[in-house]
Amino acid sequence: MIPLGDHNWRRRVPVVTIALVVLNVAVFVYQSLLPPTSRDLFVLQSAIIPRMLLTYPGLRTAVTLVTSMFLHDGLLHLGGNMLYLGIFGDNVEETLGSWGFALVYLAGGVGAGLAHVITNPMSTTPTIGASGAIAAVLGVYLAMFPKNRVRTLLVLGWFIRLVDLPAFVVLGGWFVLQIVNALGSLGLQQAGGVAWFAHLGGFAFGLVVGGLLRGKRPAHLVQRRWYP
Repeated sequence: MIPLGDHNWRRRVPVVTIALVVLNVAVFVYQSLLPPTSRDLFVLQSAIIPRMLLTYPGLRTAVTLVTSMFLHDGLLHLGGNMLYLGIFGDNVEETLGSWGFALVYLAGGVGAGLAHVITNPMSTTPTIGASGAIAAVLGVYLAMFPKNRVRTLLVLGWFIRLVDLPAFVVLGGWFVLQIVNALGSLGLQQAGGVAWFAHLGGFAFGLVVGGLLRGKRPAHLVQRRWYP
C-alpha cells in the first residue's frame, strides 16, 4: 500500500510541513554535492552512532539525535519520507499549530533515535533519516483521524488499483510491518540498515500525543465515518 494523498479540508497553509520538506531536500542536495570523502565525514559527524553516543555522552554526540533527522541515504529514502510527511503532516500541523507541530516532530525524532540506541547499544552503524520523526507524525494522525480517507495505490502482484482506504488500515498496516521487521532484526546489528525500533518508538510517541490531544481536533478535518 502506497499512500498518495488524503481527503481533507484544511484551512491553513502548513508552513512548518513545507519548511521541513524544503530543508530536508536542501540538506540532501548539499550532501550529494560534497566530494566523496567530505560527504562521508559529514554523515559520520551528523549521524546517530549508538555505541559512540553511549561511550562518549555529551553535547557533541547528543546533537546527532537532531542532525541525523535531516540526512538521507539516497533519493528513494528521501522521497518516501517526504511523501509521508507531505500527506499526513498538514492535518497534524493544523491541529497542533505550527509551533506545536514542530515540537512534536523534533521530540518524536529524538525519542525515536533514543529507542534505536537503547535497542542497538553496541551498533557502530551510522543511522540517518527523518523516519523516526515522521513516524511520530503518523502516530498522531492515526490517533486523531483514524477514519479519514487516504488515497492509496494498492499493489497485489499483478493487481494494481487506486483505492480510498481509512487511515487506520493504511497506517495500521504500516505499523504492523514495522513490528514484523523489528522482531526479525533482533540479534542483528542493524538489519538492512533500517532502524526499525526507531520507527516503533516514534510511532508510539505520536500515538500517545495524539490520544492526549484528540479533543483538540478541528471539526472540519474529522471524517465521522469512512466510506469508499
